Amino acid sequence: MNQWLDERLHISRLNDKFLRKAFPVHHSFFLGEITLFSLIILILTGILLALSYEPSNSLVVNSFDPGTADKPNLIPAAFHSALKINAMPFGDMLRRIHHWTANIMIAASVIHMMRIYFTGAFKKPREINWWIGMLLLIFAALTAVTGYVLPYDNYAYNTLKVIYGIAASIPWVGEWVAQAAFAGKFPGDGVIPRIYGYHIMLLPGILLALTAAHMLIMVKQKHTQPQYAKRIAYKKIVGVPLMTQQTPIMLMLTLVFAGIIVLFSAFIPVHPVEFFGPPTTTPINNIKPDWYLLWVFGALAIIPSFSIEILGGEIGSEFVGAIVLPTIVLAAMFAVPMLDRSKENLYYAENPTNYPVRLGTGVAFMMLLVVLSVAGYKPELISAGILSNTNANAVLWIACFLVPALSYFAVQAIVRGIRTLRESDARDRTAFQAADD
Repeated sequence: MNQWLDERLHISRLNDKFLRKAFPVHHSFFLGEITLFSLIILILTGILLALSYEPSNSLVVNSFDPGTADKPNLIPAAFHSALKINAMPFGDMLRRIHHWTANIMIAASVIHMMRIYFTGAFKKPREINWWIGMLLLIFAALTAVTGYVLPYDNYAYNTLKVIYGIAASIPWVGEWVAQAAFAGKFPGDGVIPRIYGYHIMLLPGILLALTAAHMLIMVKQKHTQPQYAKRIAYKKIVGVPLMTQQTPIMLMLTLVFAGIIVLFSAFIPVHPVEFFGPPTTTPINNIKPDWYLLWVFGALAIIPSFSIEILGGEIGSEFVGAIVLPTIVLAAMFAVPMLDRSKENLYYAENPTNYPVRLGTGVAFMMLLVVLSVAGYKPELISAGILSNTNANAVLWIACFLVPALSYFAVQAIVRGIRTLRESDARDRTAFQAADD
């Protein structure tokens, strides 16, 4: 039977090419696998949720509070289906698992990209996989945002209104772009079906395609090796094969990871749709995105309101803070392989302290995003008395420059200290060896 299949499908070649691939045994290399496991869990839980979700903002009678015959309590069908899912056995738990897995997937992706950056694994010949990883991070965030608004409660409604306004702020073509993306003027009848289509078909399809390309290139180019591999077998692939060894490790990690998510979801609730109620024209103060987009919200909070008209198009603070600034940040991240001038990295993960400029720049960049994320809580900081209303923007702007700069120079000082200790240790070892001789 095996020979019959091999003659037709060349399974032996598949085994030699892919199933015998050596995987490095190091904990940091599991971050990419956690991202993959998260995507699988999201797809499975998303299918189950889709079976009970109604992607429509048409008004239906609220079966949980029908009102009266003369004045029925009408709510959007999408919001009503979210209430029904919460009322189903394990329905709320399913929503929690889906929600927290999405957050964990983005967090694992971010930490995975940090490992790639700090160890120099983005260098030639791995630039393409760095760019694919960046696209995966961006589309994962977009997928999470579209899922965030599907319950269509008042919070999601106001969030969607903000997103529509950001799209409409693009000079010259903004209103056309917003209506094309959201199926007409907000809030139109087609907005929820359009977002639903993005969330369950378009964006997952892109994620799956990018994931497949990412993995194929990784198999072709092979992992960068941990530093210990250099001592064991120089310029050799050190690791365990996918089949018989790596696969059981991945299955064990999958089960542990799924168990942690279930335990986490059992105790920490998600967005309470019942509390916010159905969409209304009453605005909600201090709407905030999830943590991975909070830095964009912080940039919007500290950029002074302005408007400049150029050739009939309006350039405003909303466009600069929510589109121009994020585009610059993402472009800088895409440009990392081209900006790094150190030699190519074919084999081994680099020690970050051997590249102090890259290490310091990365830490400074992360601290900038942290400061912008803190700026997203400007109203809370003012109400708590930490900042005053008159100088809040000035303090946060100064922090945006000062904290990254201090972080950069602190990293350089720490690296110099580490190098001094290394040199001292090397001298001591040399002295001991000379004494022994």
